[in-house]
Amino acid sequence: MLPPRRLFAVAAALLVLPAGALCAQGTQPAGCRTPSHRAFDFWLGEWEVRTPQGAVAGTSRITSILDGCVIHEAWSGTGGSVGESFNIFDATAKRWHQTWVDNQGMLAQFDGARAPDGAMVMEGPARGPAGEPARSRMSFTPLTDGRVRQLWELSIDGGTTWRTTFDGYYTRRAP
Repeated sequence: MLPPRRLFAVAAALLVLPAGALCAQGTQPAGCRTPSHRAFDFWLGEWEVRTPQGAVAGTSRITSILDGCVIHEAWSGTGGSVGESFNIFDATAKRWHQTWVDNQGMLAQFDGARAPDGAMVMEGPARGPAGEPARSRMSFTPLTDGRVRQLWELSIDGGTTWRTTFDGYYTRRAP
């Protein structure tokens, strides 16, 4: 047994170490390696985003951070908008969560899951054009040609009808 003074020093050192330092360098915690945690990996990469008409809407860099537990998006729109999202699988709730913030003061929060067709579909509370309560829904669909379609929709009638607010096609940028 360690002398009390030495035992205290070891305990104090463990309290100030970041949790990640207790794991081997470069390894993912076991909880972030499940298929459910990897369900959104199809979105990882460097992307150019275009509208359905072919106009460039912006660029997006999607990376895996925090030992593979979080997917981080860095968006830069052609009109000057800049935003970031943080996406994580909540193993307790068995749902994906996204928090989006941007340089226009927007905060959006979504929860969802991978749909049978392979799309990641998330919904969250929003405000309609007149400030009324609304629902916002985003779908990220991997396409057979390697692109990803992001469709962002808004409903002001409880989900009966949806209006498209953004429709973008992500194409991988050349390395």
